[in-house]
Amino acid sequence: MKKLVLSLLAILALLPAEAQIRGNSIVVTVEPDHLDWNYRVGETAHFTIEVRRSGTLVNNVSIDYAAGPEMYQDVKKTATLKDGTLKLNGKMGTPGFYRVDVTAHVDGKDYRGACAAAFSPEKLQPTTVMPKDFKEFWENAVKEARYTSLEPTKRLLPERCTKDVNVYEVSFQNVRWNSRTYGILCEPVKEGKYPALLRVPGAGVRPYGGDVWTAAQGIITLEIGIHGIPVTMEQKVYDDLANGALNCYWEFGADNRDKSYYRRVVLGCIRAIDYIEQFTSWNGRQLGVTGSSQGGFLSLATAGLDRRVTCYAPVHAAMCDYTAAFQGVACGWPHYFYGSGKKEVNSDKAEATRYYDGVNFARLITEQQYGWFSFGYCDDVVPPTTAYATYNTVKGPKLLSPYQATWHFWFQEQWDEWENWLIEKLKG
Repeated sequence: MKKLVLSLLAILALLPAEAQIRGNSIVVTVEPDHLDWNYRVGETAHFTIEVRRSGTLVNNVSIDYAAGPEMYQDVKKTATLKDGTLKLNGKMGTPGFYRVDVTAHVDGKDYRGACAAAFSPEKLQPTTVMPKDFKEFWENAVKEARYTSLEPTKRLLPERCTKDVNVYEVSFQNVRWNSRTYGILCEPVKEGKYPALLRVPGAGVRPYGGDVWTAAQGIITLEIGIHGIPVTMEQKVYDDLANGALNCYWEFGADNRDKSYYRRVVLGCIRAIDYIEQFTSWNGRQLGVTGSSQGGFLSLATAGLDRRVTCYAPVHAAMCDYTAAFQGVACGWPHYFYGSGKKEVNSDKAEATRYYDGVNFARLITEQQYGWFSFGYCDDVVPPTTAYATYNTVKGPKLLSPYQATWHFWFQEQWDEWENWLIEKLKG
């Protein structure tokens, strides 16, 4: 019996030390010869492709690669790398991003790597045209939405509260009676007036936990969902909706500016600030908005439409410069017109989506609003061509912090810089 007990204790002692799966032994890298990945138009970028196993070059490895302007690569080849390495060159005659994608085939599995070099990106300009009544359309939409009172609800979530932060699920009416926006409100426990931060979501259907950490720094946070459903249900509910009624919701009403799914979404962000102003202990001065991907677009839209916003931070901002596809240039997610050539140039959809293009909201941002922009050069969901062109559009004070090697994800350092910038702007 004593031996059995000792054996069980030994096994239990080993359980916490169980190794986790992280990364791959096979790594594909594509490296440019400029440290900042930036070049001038007309220069030649030199790329080095390497395939390594446990840090050592792999001999006789088969690869496929594509190279050229992002989303429109015109070089597609296969090769066998005798010593695990290959050198390529690329150049552009106009501002943009030249992308190299590599897929290595090792032991029956595929491994990817990529690099996108920027050519005079500071000269990139978007293609989208702002409708003449763009500002009027949105001012009227906000005015109409405010005819509906907020009628808020607020429910304490004691299991999420800390000694410094109270956490609530809240809701408020949006564009019409019983059309509601739900979110997680985090407020400092200590009485007082505080700056506030609105967090807007990336694409998808999911629950939300709220931003307790930022609230603990002395900032009210409100993280909202966009689908008009509670944000604290079990995951299966959201999975069923994502695969059912809300599947590809970004296409709903895309050919009609008045019926677009995003009309209600954008107005919900403005009503969220109405809620912060009327029903929280906001200090009435500093107010930020931030989000990534779809949330990057919503950050631009909210800052462009609402002068109460003093700072905004769009990360990997999607939904910018859709019409670039008509000129054979990388276009913003959800890539409405990619592959259509010019057959939809004069379509209802092309006209309607201009009212939901992040570039046109960015054009409304003022000198009194501070922006922090970040994106990855390797992002294959949100092309850096659109992200950089959108950044160039903004006339107000702004800071650009690209993390070149990221795809459509964050690096820890990027996340930390983002959080620190927001706290500095909101509490400074």
